[in-house]
Order: sequence, then structure tokens, then C-alpha cells
Amino acid sequence: MLEILFHGRGGQGAVTAANVLVAAALRDGHKGVQAFPLFGSERRGAPVKAFARISDTEIDLRSQIYNPDITIVLDPGLLKLVDVTEGLKKDGVLVLNTTLKPGDFEFSNKFRVATVDAAAIAIRHKLLVGGIPIINTPILGCVPKVSDTVSLGAIEDAIRAQWKGEAGERNALAAHEAYEQTEVSR
Repeated sequence: MLEILFHGRGGQGAVTAANVLVAAALRDGHKGVQAFPLFGSERRGAPVKAFARISDTEIDLRSQIYNPDITIVLDPGLLKLVDVTEGLKKDGVLVLNTTLKPGDFEFSNKFRVATVDAAAIAIRHKLLVGGIPIINTPILGCVPKVSDTVSLGAIEDAIRAQWKGEAGERNALAAHEAYEQTEVSR
């Protein structure tokens, strides 16, 4: 079973990213999927978590994820507020939305680190709400780069199913661009 933890801020699309990811996993033939959020009463701008589980068999576990295989950080500002590596498995991957390179982080000697400037990609593809880049679909393009559990094609198809027409195409192209631009350590 693959367990993924998203760290973000309310309004960035972490919950939607988890839902789209499990929809992609179903398209790739996985039988067991879960996606669920964890947030308090303050949502917009406050730190939030979203979780996704993907398995080839039914999932009976019903709890938040404490030891993720992959942790995805949508807002690099959270690196100063939250220990985003907490519980990350020893062979886990930390995916960061940042302009920095994987080796620029002190934890790159403990975990595999993947980086992509998802915010810039979102801006290029006009994925903005109130002028703020929404990076949930670009960051999903990183997942097939760090794990063979879900394919890029399935992610693009799940995105197109979530957002129809031009919006779906822009989001799918953003995920594809992020896949191409993701840099992974070791």
C-alpha cells in the first residue's frame, strides 16, 4: 500500500489533489483507494493536511496517515512551521513546491527529495484564483516521477475528468510540465 500525505494551506487544493490522485489510481487498475482531509475550523490560508492511500486490494484501515511513503508540500513556507518529515518512512520521498534544488535541503541526506516550481507552472497555465497560483494539479505531475504506482497518463485523464474543457486541458498540461521539470535526488 502506498500512503501519501499532502501538506498545504487551505485553498491551495491539497484535498482536491488527493481526490484526483486516487481517481487516477483507479484508472490504473488499483482496487483500494482512500482520500480524506484533516483541517480545523480555519480553512483558507491555515495549514491543512490531506491523505491518499492506494492499494491493489481493499483498504480496511480508517485512520490518518502517520508514516507516509511520500510527503508532498504545496507551500514551501510550511517548512519553517511544520516538521514535514515527521513520520516519513526511511526510504520515503519528500516532494516540494520550490525554486530550490533537491540538494539544497538539509534533509536530502535522509530522504529522497523531489523539487519542482509548481507555482511558476500554475502561473504559466493560468491556474489562478484571485491572482494566487493553485498548484494542486502541477504537483500531481511529480507523483509518477517518484513512484511507479500511478501513471502520468492516468493523472492527466483524472484531471480532465475533474475539470472539463479548456480548464481540464490547462490543468493536465500543467501536470505534464511538472513531471518533465521535477528533479529528484539519489
